[in-house]
Amino acid sequence: MRSPARFVASWAPAVHIRHLLLFLCCTFGMVDAAGSPRPCTEGDYYFEYTECHSSGSRWRAAIPHEPGACVGLPEPVRGTDCTFSCKAGEFLEMSAQECTRCAAGSYSLGSGVRFDQWDAMPAGFSSLATGLQFGAHRDGDLACNSSSWVPQGSYLESNRDECTVSLVYSVHLKKQGSVTFEYQYPDNNLLFEFFIQNDQCQEMDPAAETKWVKLTNQGEWAMHTVNLQSGTNIMYWRTGAVTVGTKAVKPVLLKNVQIEGVAYTSECFPCKPGTFSRVPGSSSCEPCPRDTFSGHGASSCSPCDAATQYADEGSEKCKTRPPCTKKDFFNIHTACDNDGKTQIRYKWIEPKVCLENLSGAVTLPPGGEREPCPPCNPGFYNNDTFVCSPCPPGTSSDGIKPCQPCPAGTEPTLGFEYKWWNVLPANMKTSCFNVGNSKCDTMNGWEVARDHIRSGAGSSDNDYLILSIHIPGFKLPTSISSHKGTEFSRITFEFETVCSGDCEFYFMMDVNRRSTTVVESWERSKTRQSYTHVLTKNASVSYTWAFQRTNQPTGARRYVNDVARIYSIAVTNAVDGVSSECRACALSTQPSDSACVPCPPGHYIDPQSSRCAECPPDTYLLPQATPGQDACKPCGPGSQSTKDHHLCYSDCRFTHTDSNVTMTFDFTPLGSVGTLMNGPSFTSKGTKYFHQFNISLCGGQEQMASCKDNVTDLSVSDSLSDRGDGGGGNAVKAFICQSTVIPASGRGLNTALTSQSINLADTFLGATVDSTLAGIQAKPELYPRTSSKVPDVNFYFRSLEITTSCELGRSTVVSVRCNPEKSAKGELSVPSSCPAGTCDGCTFHFLWESSAACPTCSKSDYHRLEGACKAGQQDVLYVWTEPKVCMGGVSLPDKETLPCESMDFWVRLGAGLGAFTAVLLVSLTCYFWKKNKRLEYKYSRLVMSANSKECELPGADSCAVMEGENEGDVDDEVVYSKPSLLGKLKAIASKKNGDNYENMQLNSSHSKALVWS
Repeated sequence: MRSPARFVASWAPAVHIRHLLLFLCCTFGMVDAAGSPRPCTEGDYYFEYTECHSSGSRWRAAIPHEPGACVGLPEPVRGTDCTFSCKAGEFLEMSAQECTRCAAGSYSLGSGVRFDQWDAMPAGFSSLATGLQFGAHRDGDLACNSSSWVPQGSYLESNRDECTVSLVYSVHLKKQGSVTFEYQYPDNNLLFEFFIQNDQCQEMDPAAETKWVKLTNQGEWAMHTVNLQSGTNIMYWRTGAVTVGTKAVKPVLLKNVQIEGVAYTSECFPCKPGTFSRVPGSSSCEPCPRDTFSGHGASSCSPCDAATQYADEGSEKCKTRPPCTKKDFFNIHTACDNDGKTQIRYKWIEPKVCLENLSGAVTLPPGGEREPCPPCNPGFYNNDTFVCSPCPPGTSSDGIKPCQPCPAGTEPTLGFEYKWWNVLPANMKTSCFNVGNSKCDTMNGWEVARDHIRSGAGSSDNDYLILSIHIPGFKLPTSISSHKGTEFSRITFEFETVCSGDCEFYFMMDVNRRSTTVVESWERSKTRQSYTHVLTKNASVSYTWAFQRTNQPTGARRYVNDVARIYSIAVTNAVDGVSSECRACALSTQPSDSACVPCPPGHYIDPQSSRCAECPPDTYLLPQATPGQDACKPCGPGSQSTKDHHLCYSDCRFTHTDSNVTMTFDFTPLGSVGTLMNGPSFTSKGTKYFHQFNISLCGGQEQMASCKDNVTDLSVSDSLSDRGDGGGGNAVKAFICQSTVIPASGRGLNTALTSQSINLADTFLGATVDSTLAGIQAKPELYPRTSSKVPDVNFYFRSLEITTSCELGRSTVVSVRCNPEKSAKGELSVPSSCPAGTCDGCTFHFLWESSAACPTCSKSDYHRLEGACKAGQQDVLYVWTEPKVCMGGVSLPDKETLPCESMDFWVRLGAGLGAFTAVLLVSLTCYFWKKNKRLEYKYSRLVMSANSKECELPGADSCAVMEGENEGDVDDEVVYSKPSLLGKLKAIASKKNGDNYENMQLNSSHSKALVWS
């Protein structure tokens, strides 16, 4: 805004009447001393009002431009009432103190002021940058010195980093007023707030809903109005990004700031170059039409020389038309004609500003050869008219064959599948817009090109080229229409980008026409690839693709050849969709022709009977699965399915058997949801942030963890919650989710900021002590163990949401470890080597140590201790086996007292038994000894008898027992000596000589022994 006009507000000084009179007296004194100066004329002074008195009155005083240059200033007179102001299109003429209409070529807001030109920062505005954490990291403040709001001609652009940057403007109002501004706020990863402070730096209304500015769609300008109080109002437009990731956020854009409530306007504003006001009393200026221009304070626009010059809308001068180049035209594919042919044609970029008759200029190439039209997309037919029409309800087509009705027991699969691009489909729209001008508003943002649709030329390189498709709602196949918690639809598209600059390709979604949010974006060139997004609730959805060649405004077309191509777009279960095929459905048990009925939750279609059958226990039903029992997939180890078989979960109980030892675990005391906030971490500019993880280890859909962003308009969130919408797309519910938290300290907020909530686990795979499950590897080496008596129980999760960095989705392992020293709630931690919980961004690892993770106690975990027997009584105690590693379960038995015999009785009994045993042993020894002697004696007599027969000795010499002798009376001892080896040799020699006998010694107790040799 170029404003030589003067306002009475905070930027126009007020003069107190006493100071004014003192100033006049001093001036007159100087005149007397120096001589007689000339009388004052109207050009030597100007009028201003003094400060308002408490009664509401004020004085008008004349102020000289050069003090002492003249004499005879008009006397002060009583001024208008302090609340007096003129209407829009008028100004206060101070001489007569009356409102006068502005002349043509100028404008006035009456009691307001407008800032609509941002070639430079207007006077009175300032940009203040700080780090998010004041005082804690002063290096962050130094790194933010280069961050500021940047003028971009027709608007202001905020910073793109995580620094907090405030745009500040102060105004002093004589009466209540308001401030209105237009803005773009498309990215909820950026904090944007507007608040007002008084001259004591106190926030006027910290609880006001107007403090938080609502999000806008990409490229949409919204208006925000806040009431101002009389007195000093210091306005703050504050931004602060949450750029923990690698992607930069989209900046806030600001334009047309208008303030109402100033006391008066003493002059009108001249129209800025490129605009004009045709009639007197205008409250605004209009931009000059295309190919016209205007200077400062113009009441009309002058035309350019159409043959050699051109001018954009709102130009202050004409430009010379350049020679045409290849960048000035683009190609399109024509629609099918009556012969079923199409061809490539070339068109100039509109508006055409180049000349073809200049030296070096190119001309428009001729059209390409006529080619056969591509076939219709699935679900459409041409019926020999070369115009594709949707198949009637209840029929299907692959795009080549005619539409056929679905047979009995089947139903059409509704949706859209666009893979041929001869014309833009009826439910898709394309547009072009630029935040700084309206040059491309009438252009097509995308052009069809037979097997793909490509980004258009646009009018400048920073145009947003928009393609969108609207789906009013979704309808599940009849057989699963009653299922809960399943996906309602998925959109899949195949694309590529070819860029030489810093282009960016966006995929956005608008649910129920609330606000457009960026689902995913890609920077620079990307090879041909596919992307899928799943929608889990039924709503009216608009999907939007936007391509921007560069985000920097440039006059020259340097990136016109950068292009984005979309090859195919497929949306399932669209309520207004067409059908490319028929799928089997369940028939009613009642007689009917082909009416399909919805299967109850957890039921699949039996292809043999075309009836609904319930999935087996502990299985879950795959969404959009083919008929048959294979649609029911078994749950993993240590898990069970919900009643409706839509997901598997853990009931907090786990059993492990090893070497015939069974351990039973009960994780219920861990609670429904565990929370871990690790950090702090700091960005490159010193922004302090934390990662907060919410983990639901057990339970089904009702006990999911929840992460919610609060960087949004609070009034919108409240209204959504009142409608039961749960805050819309800002809340993430899953087994495990993550949020980025920036603490409230140092930012003037009452609560911390949470943003970038993501789903880490929406599928429970199972619980096991094994280190691998479903291709996910647990890493026990990340958590050193102090004891291996109780194994860790690993809970495996997976998220099916595909990202550019995790093509297979994210996976998570929660290792639950027995630690009797921890509380039952336990303590969550992440590996020290991966403080963010993940080392690769796709697999997360957590350790949950708790006493509740120890096995439940059983009888094998304690033993019995018996006390001494006293007075016939004995105490029996039960104690835990140390170290104790079990919790809960069975309790120790109570102390027992049992009767027992005294120790003296047992001693006597033992002594008696010992004496009896000794006597018995002595008696047995004597008996067997005597018995042995008798056997020896008999044996010796037998030997002697045998020898006597062989030697034929005389009977008198026999040693046999004589008649009348008793064996018991014989005391002689016969000793038989077994020959030694030498004796045997002698015996052999004696045999040769006729001697054949053994030596035996006979001992007698009565006389000498008789010995034969």
